Amino acid sequence: MNRPTARIEKPEVARPVVMNRGVILKLIVSVLAISAMIFARSGRAASEEPFDIKLPVGMSAEVWNYFIPKDNPMTREKVELGKDLFFDTRLSADGSVSCSTCHNPKFAFTDGKSVAEGINGRKGTRSAPSLLNVIFNSGQFWDGRVESLEQQVAMPLINPDEMGNASTADVVKRVRAIPGYALRFQQVFAGPVTVDGISKAVAAFERTLLSANAPFDRYMAGDHNALSESARRGMFLFSGKARCAVCHNFLANFTTTQTFPFFSDQMYHNTGVAAADATYLDMSARATLLSKKEPSAADLSGLAADRNAGLLGRFLVTGSSLDIGAFKTPTLRDCELTAPYFHDGSVKTLEDVVKFYVKGGNRNPNRDWELQAVNLSDQEQAEIVAFLKCLTSDDTRKMVEEARARKD
Repeated sequence: MNRPTARIEKPEVARPVVMNRGVILKLIVSVLAISAMIFARSGRAASEEPFDIKLPVGMSAEVWNYFIPKDNPMTREKVELGKDLFFDTRLSADGSVSCSTCHNPKFAFTDGKSVAEGINGRKGTRSAPSLLNVIFNSGQFWDGRVESLEQQVAMPLINPDEMGNASTADVVKRVRAIPGYALRFQQVFAGPVTVDGISKAVAAFERTLLSANAPFDRYMAGDHNALSESARRGMFLFSGKARCAVCHNFLANFTTTQTFPFFSDQMYHNTGVAAADATYLDMSARATLLSKKEPSAADLSGLAADRNAGLLGRFLVTGSSLDIGAFKTPTLRDCELTAPYFHDGSVKTLEDVVKFYVKGGNRNPNRDWELQAVNLSDQEQAEIVAFLKCLTSDDTRKMVEEARARKD
């Protein structure tokens, strides 16, 4: 039986096409024109400049660069756009509230109030945290409900107790109508105003809000005169006998050569702050019961509708009984300037914060097991406060003083 043989055809040899010089020049011009169009539409405007930041003493470029997301690179134009949006009250429904209303440079990017206030004087349930060093947070808000700054920026826009917009579409429509913004969005994002662009621009600006260059940083850099004797004793108490550094650590390794000196473990703990509320035990009992059935998002949303649900903290995010009444460990940098304290702004002074932890917080069934009462004398407590005040950045103190001196 004969096998069929494959038929192989010889390809025709293409004859060279001879073009004159004029045709070649026209092709080159066409290619360059198309390339320019592709570049213009690629999402990076020709006028964008890389963002050059001067980092304060005590903060390494390696750590800062690590926290810049690849999908939102820093450029000078984007940061400037984000700054203008951050201070623009027109992002709110009635034109009365901006991001800076609750995160004001006069108060080290908080607001000096127990709880944040939005449009029409509506009060929230949480204290506005400082945005200084917010770039380094592993989660945003006191309960860590979102991870990125971009996600965080969008949420107050449509919160009825904050900026009060019915939808992000309303915000976009309003910003598009403001002279200048449409052109700047085109330059920065190569497109129209979008809520994604608003979030990315504001987040880029927030990543420039840095705080270091405190007496503590200079001490760690080798200047042993940067801390007083009292503050040095307070530092040793802080990291030793007083056990503050269990949660507010500052020597954890970021790399083999860099530390992560932000005085927070980026975790969530029940220290009993919420337990001071008379309804806490009832809410925590409901949460405990719900946690046994592995609650769904709908279950947690249903519980969150209760007016006292805010007491449950991170539980409303995770549904884990370990997170009942737990809130994020805040940074202690610049804490001298960011009173009142705790997630509900219930404590007014650093002295009272120290006293709260000396007694072991407020006892409750969900209190963090690592939180224990400690025996500290009045002098030792004063020394810890002296150390805490050495975490205030010289740059931040100057910014606050200048902001308060301005007549807005």
